[in-house]
Amino acid sequence: MKAKITITLKNGVLDPQGKAIEGALSGLGFSGAGDVRQGKIIELKLDETDEAAARAKVEDMCRRLLANPVMENYSIELTA
Repeated sequence: MKAKITITLKNGVLDPQGKAIEGALSGLGFSGAGDVRQGKIIELKLDETDEAAARAKVEDMCRRLLANPVMENYSIELTA
């Protein structure tokens, strides 16, 4: 089973990298792009075949290592 974890900063958390991207887009002539937020995607393969067990394992990974629950939100997508 494969897991795709999308991690983004929570609303209200300062995103300096998003602001830098927004400024660079403007500098390149892409007007109208605003409120840019950046995040990260982590993909991994699991030996687990049970979807509920796989989701529980990935949730635990996110809480303990992959995401900072104080500042970040995450979503999990599982595929066979």
